[in-house]
This record gives sequence, structure tokens and C-alpha cells, in this order.
Amino acid sequence: MDPTIATIWVVRVLFLALLYVFLFGVARVLLRDLRSAAREPVTALGRLRVVASEVDEPSSGTVFPLDAVATLGRDVNNTIVVDDPFASTEHAVLSFRGRAWYLEDLGSTNGTFLNGSPVDGLAAVAFGDELQVGRVRFRLERVGG
Repeated sequence: MDPTIATIWVVRVLFLALLYVFLFGVARVLLRDLRSAAREPVTALGRLRVVASEVDEPSSGTVFPLDAVATLGRDVNNTIVVDDPFASTEHAVLSFRGRAWYLEDLGSTNGTFLNGSPVDGLAAVAFGDELQVGRVRFRLERVGG
């Protein structure tokens, strides 16, 4: 066997061995990251506290942890169910976009209110602001605050 061909074969085998070692290292790092992410508790981005309620559900003082998108309304498929005849089936949506919260009325009959003013379209919401759906008032709060 020619020494040049033998050298090429040795280089090929070494290259494949290094490639497999590299791929094994990448897979190990990815698995470690996935396992650590699975162990970390999921934190809510904020919460809604019921400030005042003239209906049975939700009652005053109830706290709802919020994900990036939370729907409010009378339908049981909403994130926060407001059992009030003045609330529409799909009344409003509260969403976290970028670094801020936004409230949007979904064409409800009786409207959605932010700090006592009707919401027309999309409205920015800050922590401490109060929103009203039907006869239920909520306050947006920081988690742990």
C-alpha cells in the first residue's frame, strides 16, 4: 500500500473521530441545558388581583397568575372566567409584548375599562393599573409585589 494513501486514510479516520467527539459534546451540552430548564420553576410575568366584584365568580381578593397572553370573558375556555352577564363571551385579552402589558377589547358589548376610561383598540397597561370587565375590577400586579 502506498504511504500517501495510508496517510489519507488515517487523516479521514481521525477527522471522523473528531467529528463524532464534537457532536457528542454538543449533544451533552444540549441535554444538560434542557434538564436544567425543566428543573427551573416557571415564573409568571405578572398577576391580576380582583379588587372588586359584584358577582360570585371571581370573588374579591382572588389572584390569577398571568402568562404572556390571558383572555378574559364569560366563556369557560378563557384564561380568566368572569361569570357576569355584563361580560361578553370573549371580552378582552391581556398580553405581554416585549417589555410591556397591553389590553385589548375584543368587541365586547359593554366595553372594557382601564383606570375608568374605555379601551378603544390596544391600550398599554402598567403595574398598578385597574381594568374592568363587566362588574369586576382587576389590578395588574408584579409577581411577589
